[in-house]
Amino acid sequence: MTDRAAKIRLFVEAPLQSGAEVPLSQPQAHYLFSVMRREAGDAALVFNGRDGEWLAEIVRAGRRAGALVCRERTRAQERPADLELLFAPVKKARTDFIVEKAAELGAARAVPVFTRFTNAERVRPERLQAIAIEAAEQCGRTSVMQVAAPRRLDELLDGWDPARRIMFCDERMTAPSAAAALAEAGPGPWAALIGPEGGFAEDEARRLRQMPCVVPVTLGPRILRADTAAAAALTLWQSVLGDWR
Repeated sequence: MTDRAAKIRLFVEAPLQSGAEVPLSQPQAHYLFSVMRREAGDAALVFNGRDGEWLAEIVRAGRRAGALVCRERTRAQERPADLELLFAPVKKARTDFIVEKAAELGAARAVPVFTRFTNAERVRPERLQAIAIEAAEQCGRTSVMQVAAPRRLDELLDGWDPARRIMFCDERMTAPSAAAALAEAGPGPWAALIGPEGGFAEDEARRLRQMPCVVPVTLGPRILRADTAAAAALTLWQSVLGDWR
């Protein structure tokens, strides 16, 4: 087996173990053999979110199909931080950015949330899930962030587990700094909540502040766009309580 193309990473559904054959989907075969010009005997890295990362050899190469065989495990399966991102969808490209960066920054789950002032009308979770998979392939994760079906904020809060704290990113800038508030609250299951471009309605913000599990924070002295705020919030959480410590 040559190590050419070993840096190519693919997410697969098949179980992974030494000697296991991994079939390729038609899009994966097209990418490997038509786009990247790989052939039998070349290597690729594969992961499925359960069995770690494996170095695999291409054993069949075709225009519409192909297969690899696992040779050795290169990394153990990671346990992602118990962190969810709750975000109000925005314009299509910026929503894509939010999901991509959340996956890269190690969130375990992303939930599109419709608030009073959310200005996006449609969300396609299956498309956003594909973006999360591609981000995991590119950034080296062995797990894939899950993208949930959209929820209305009031419905989400009605059934909220009080054991999971919510980092409420308050654009009013009257809350403590995020780093100090997170350090005081400590580790555990968390969610970061990012509002829409128009901010939260007053009754939404009031309800959130009244919930014992909510930790209001400010993300600094400037008003951030929703996509920037999502990346900033996850970065701050990871630096204080996550795998950036």
